[in-house]
Amino acid sequence: MTNTSYRFGNPLLGRLSSPEVIAESLRQAIIEGQLGPGESLRQENLAQHFSVSRIPVREALRQLESEGWIVLERNRGARVSALSADEVREIYEIRASLEVTALRLAAPRHTPQSLDRAAAILRAAHGEADRSLHVQHNREFHLALYAPAGRPRLSALIDSLHSQGERYLRLKLDLPAYKQQSDDEHERILAAVRSGEIETAVRILEPHLLQTGEMVARYLAEHLADKAPGSGKRRNGVRKTGAAAGA
Repeated sequence: MTNTSYRFGNPLLGRLSSPEVIAESLRQAIIEGQLGPGESLRQENLAQHFSVSRIPVREALRQLESEGWIVLERNRGARVSALSADEVREIYEIRASLEVTALRLAAPRHTPQSLDRAAAILRAAHGEADRSLHVQHNREFHLALYAPAGRPRLSALIDSLHSQGERYLRLKLDLPAYKQQSDDEHERILAAVRSGEIETAVRILEPHLLQTGEMVARYLAEHLADKAPGSGKRRNGVRKTGAAAGA
């Protein structure tokens, strides 16, 4: 039993310690907002929470730093990376490039069974009111679209970018009408793939991703303006970037 104030669970209870498991637990806590932008991550607190020594915690934090989830500062320790308009724009630009390639490779190799699996994910997404589960279905649908490509390295890159973009996607889900728009575009992409119209599917997919990045970037830019000095509001974990500063 631990005695910390963290709201996320300890997946190491009853099992061997592992930096990878600690890192994944912290990723999910960041994605789900249980660890907020700018929040301090003290090694001794995390070690106590996970019931381990500081060594696996230190390794996990180094891994998260290399992936951009946290910032390690000399004499100040680790903190959760701030949200950034530039970062979300770049994530979705890279996703668009990689996922268009994956879709072109996968589409001719889809079978009725693989398309039915993708359709089942969409049906689950349509009826899902829980935001976390909707984000999960979104990820599952995109990965199901590209699975027949048979490119494991490409799939791993796309999956990593989905992870990095999830905390941003949750912001967009707060925007009016996004869920229905997203579901409709997914349906159109799947219908185009099912009918063999690969370039039509690409023409829907690419702006589907780029517009998401741009919309969330604008949202963050407006958030920055609200939190700027002199506005009477305190800034809260959003990193000011060149794009946002000009908004």
